[in-house]
Amino acid sequence: MKALEPIDAYPTLRIGGFDVRAGRALPFGATRVPGGINFSVFSDHARSMTLVLYLEGRVEELPFPDSYRIGAVWSMTVFDLDPEGLEYGYRAGGSAVLADPYARLTTGYGEHRNRSRIPLDDFDWEDDSPPRIAHEDLVVYELHVRGFTAGAKVDSPGTYAGLVEKIPYLLELGVNCVELMPVFEFDETDNLHTGQNYWGYSPLAFFSPKASYAATGRLQMQVDEFKHLVKELHRAGIEVLLDVVFNHTGEGDERGPVISFKGLDNATYYMLTPDGHYYNFSGTGNTLNCNHPVVRGFVLDCLRYWASEFHVDGFRFDLACILGRGTAGELLPNPPLLESLAYDPVLRDCKLIAEAWDAAGLYQVGNFPDYCRWAEWNGRYRDTIRRFVKGDVGVTGELATRMLGSPDLYARRGTSATVNFVTCHDGFTLRDLVSYDHKHNEANGEHNRDGDSANHSWNCGHEGETGDPAVLALRARQARNALLLLLCSWGIPMILAGDEAGRTQLGNNNAYCHDGPLTWFDWDRVDTSLFRFVRRALAFRRAHPVLRRGAPGGVSWHGVRAWAPDWSPHCRLLAVMFDGGGDDCVYVAANAHWEGHTLDLPAPPRGLAWHLFADTAADAHEPGAEPPLADQNQLEIGPRSVLVLCGRELP
Repeated sequence: MKALEPIDAYPTLRIGGFDVRAGRALPFGATRVPGGINFSVFSDHARSMTLVLYLEGRVEELPFPDSYRIGAVWSMTVFDLDPEGLEYGYRAGGSAVLADPYARLTTGYGEHRNRSRIPLDDFDWEDDSPPRIAHEDLVVYELHVRGFTAGAKVDSPGTYAGLVEKIPYLLELGVNCVELMPVFEFDETDNLHTGQNYWGYSPLAFFSPKASYAATGRLQMQVDEFKHLVKELHRAGIEVLLDVVFNHTGEGDERGPVISFKGLDNATYYMLTPDGHYYNFSGTGNTLNCNHPVVRGFVLDCLRYWASEFHVDGFRFDLACILGRGTAGELLPNPPLLESLAYDPVLRDCKLIAEAWDAAGLYQVGNFPDYCRWAEWNGRYRDTIRRFVKGDVGVTGELATRMLGSPDLYARRGTSATVNFVTCHDGFTLRDLVSYDHKHNEANGEHNRDGDSANHSWNCGHEGETGDPAVLALRARQARNALLLLLCSWGIPMILAGDEAGRTQLGNNNAYCHDGPLTWFDWDRVDTSLFRFVRRALAFRRAHPVLRRGAPGGVSWHGVRAWAPDWSPHCRLLAVMFDGGGDDCVYVAANAHWEGHTLDLPAPPRGLAWHLFADTAADAHEPGAEPPLADQNQLEIGPRSVLVLCGRELP
């Protein structure tokens, strides 16, 4: 007996030369169905909806019959459409052709870059499986896809494919997780001052990978190229986190363009004041109405798509406090979106990291609604390390707290809740942190008013570039101090791409609007000695679980005298011994004073002997090849230096 075709495979109407029928309301977006494509779009306020098709030089407009509307969803199946080369959009009762919020692909180039497209669905993932690295074993490396490879000697600089070519570098360094700055489609010319929007924190098409980051982007192959990147990173044992922006869109305020959300349903997608203006908790002109049920569903659908379709391993949420605000910006006691993300079954294994502040002054570091799932960028850690290394007074006690995973903030959640960092994309690079007292953002076109002025930086005696050997040596030591303390702290360490190689932005601490040599990784000027130091420090961290999974009972504090730490405000020296049992014992001494000291060493446990791993006044040894100390009782620590010892049996 011949099987009957499903009833919805038959057209029931002809519009504009196309056979159509009432579509399926879900899923939203453009979806391939037998014989055609189903288009579904939400608008609670539109009185009419028209599907606009761009087909090989001609434009066809197909109005949705009123009967094709179910609630606030317009849906229609169009038969005999070839998705390859097809572009589409919507008119919601006005003249503007609007991009589909659920577009899985956009044209990405030229005048029509915001037109929506339908990707191919033929990528072979082969045997891909997520690395599923435990939080405590992660080492996050924050990078910009274009900036990391644009200056590299690779076949496809500035692209996902170029990043694949640099995987051996990541493996040599020793990181196991990349955090990609925004890869959702955005307008990279959206800047009044420089004409460049480099960072990408103004998304327009949340489901679509950035076309210009693909070597094959003009061929509309950015989806496959991004999938290939994820597959190759996974094959190398490296996880992929996406830096995602759900606090605002690239449509700006009342003066901004109408591209998608504004034209489809402005009052639903955005937080609006009683007189119809945009709340601006994001600092960019608008704020997404994240806890509206429809917008909440949009965010969840988007993240599920990236997790299931692109196999990404987690997400870092920009200005995540906004995700906890209500329709009028009020702070919600139990934010529906944050709870939904924490308990979503598709996202169960994804890592969730919050930037726990926003542009309106809300600061929730240590107090973010976590549902036992969320980790946080620990801004308190960043500031403490910077201040200690700089030599500020009254910081030693807080340094101890931060090195133990900030238990004052995360005692309930544990050390895997804190993402520790000294620098990130937003602010000075590490080299600039030790080279500039003040920001130098004149090239941004805002008279140096943009960017943070409270950087806790120190130029080591000269502002900016210099050839003075003494200043350069001190800067190199200060950079090693910060990195070594980071990698000897409990929690998840995050390194900004290029910090291990001495990358500079010449004092610009807000380089969001520069797509060029100022922000690109300069592969011709890699500081090989600093790279070697960081590589060895990462290997040392891997070799010593006590630096990743320490227990408070195995920690003891010391000062110039063993077992006698000095917690007075003017003390700038602190030492700690981490004892993980067996031969897993590490001693860290940090001296931020401008004078050296002679330290009395605590005896290493279980008959072990102290071996020197690193002295930031000199270098670090290869883990496993650390030489024993000639004097097991005392040790000289130089000015502004960090020493790390490990306990090992003598041969």
